[in-house]
Amino acid sequence: MTETTPSTAGAAAKDLQEAGAVLAEEAARFASFGWMRGTSGNLSLVLTREPLRLAVTASGRDKGELTSSDVVLTDGEGAAVGPGRPSAEAALHARVVRLTGAGAVVHVHTVASVVMGQRSPEGIPFEGLEMLKGLGHPTHEVSVTLPVIANSQDMTELGDRLEAALSPGMPAVVVAGHGIYVWGADPREARHRAEVVEWLLELELARG
Repeated sequence: MTETTPSTAGAAAKDLQEAGAVLAEEAARFASFGWMRGTSGNLSLVLTREPLRLAVTASGRDKGELTSSDVVLTDGEGAAVGPGRPSAEAALHARVVRLTGAGAVVHVHTVASVVMGQRSPEGIPFEGLEMLKGLGHPTHEVSVTLPVIANSQDMTELGDRLEAALSPGMPAVVVAGHGIYVWGADPREARHRAEVVEWLLELELARG
């Protein structure tokens, strides 16, 4: 067992606060797009892998007004480790990290994702689009599908659905009637991918 000393505890608190500052900045950006209205949406950032620890935005906070303190340390199952209450969906963030090896996860509530998830419950295909390069594809000459899964308040059940639906070349999943989860190696990559996925959804929405 690793002993927690005042020095290591202080370092962990500093890491958490620094992560909180990063997530607050990311949340403010998404809120400015109208993707995190009110207290909706949540973000996470991996702090350590062994053991798995995540910084997750705190529950019930206005995402456009977060500070570096509005973040909670959670374990590899999404349960709080220390003070504060993380988003109710922290367990799903942790599940995504365990499944994909991601370093950061974004969950936003966009109109396009809700509408398209309802229109295309079997998944949303994309092909021949330059924006697909923003998801890591070397060329636009690819075909990928954005999975859509049914919503659930049970994070274990929702995580099982997400695991079953994961699609190669698509680091995102739409939760029908709810929003999108997108992940990346770090907050910057997760943000870029979220913006690309939302653009693709808006394109499909405009096509009718």
